[in-house]
Amino acid sequence: MKIGIVGTGNISFRHFEEFNKIDGVKIEAVCDTNKENLEKFLSLYKEHKIRGYSSLENMLSSEKNFDGITNATPDKFHKDTSIKILNSGYNIFCEKPLAENYKDAKLMVEAAINTKKINMINFTYRESSAYQKLVDIIKSGEVGIPRHVSACYYQSWLSSNKWGDWRKEDKWLWRLSKKHGSNGALGDTGVHIFDFAINAVGDIKEIFTDIKTYYDKGKQIGDYTLDANDGFNSLVRFENGAIGTITNTRYATGHANSIILEVFCTKGALKVELDESRSKWSTLNICQNENINKMIWEKIECPKTPNNYENFVKSIKHNSKIQPDFNQGAKIQKIIDSCIKSNDNNIWVDINN
Repeated sequence: MKIGIVGTGNISFRHFEEFNKIDGVKIEAVCDTNKENLEKFLSLYKEHKIRGYSSLENMLSSEKNFDGITNATPDKFHKDTSIKILNSGYNIFCEKPLAENYKDAKLMVEAAINTKKINMINFTYRESSAYQKLVDIIKSGEVGIPRHVSACYYQSWLSSNKWGDWRKEDKWLWRLSKKHGSNGALGDTGVHIFDFAINAVGDIKEIFTDIKTYYDKGKQIGDYTLDANDGFNSLVRFENGAIGTITNTRYATGHANSIILEVFCTKGALKVELDESRSKWSTLNICQNENINKMIWEKIECPKTPNNYENFVKSIKHNSKIQPDFNQGAKIQKIIDSCIKSNDNNIWVDINN
């Protein structure tokens, strides 16, 4: 199976490494308008004899035999590049978020439907086997009806240097600047935690969101205006009647990269807590049956499940649709847009309006 990569920034290395692990899959070519990034990528993987192109147009006109193309471009280029890839007849695997706004995301969904090509979005945390088991249990009705939900995404790179000094490194600074394509914590990691919650519990009906940007960290560094948000809190009402909170911050000291989801139901409760090292990705915590009155949580180790890259390849081989797809990405983008509307107007927002 032959795969192409669009965009050779930092995330493209992860795409290459993951696809390269899959038997029978080969990265044939990459493209990037940034010559420095392109040359760095080709040099790093020179033994693989990957062909490089200076633009997507050049790659598409020269390469005619891709089974799929992975879109690792910055957020603001997702719409145009993805639609071009789909209209050229290729299956696509796109980085999150799907687009910068719901209007653009909807156009991408329409292109995917019209071309009937395999389409997936890389919501990484879906790969946790513990999370997948949690989803299965909730949907089976084993622990009853969801009543209350707590979903948290914690990072601390604004208060620690575990990942480097954000004040000096462009790879972090762009995430703090709207001009450089960032929608802050809400658009960057917020998409993950919203997907994590609604895929497990169900669609959100209404949302009230408080978005925060801390200007005491500085307003500008070089060309970067530090105006993208640093975190948010959302009150949510689900379609099934459950309520909950969904929160995200870059100031969670003590948490390099943690996602925590707790779902309390009428006949039990479930919890997953994912960490940076992925050491807990298979551990599901459940409280049910006789353990409810004893306040005992049982830990269940869940067998490893395929990651998103493997599922994309599987989808192509079997011409099957595996979540998360572009429609899910657009659904999440609509929630993000609703969060902004709620914050700007200090109101509850009906997601369906």
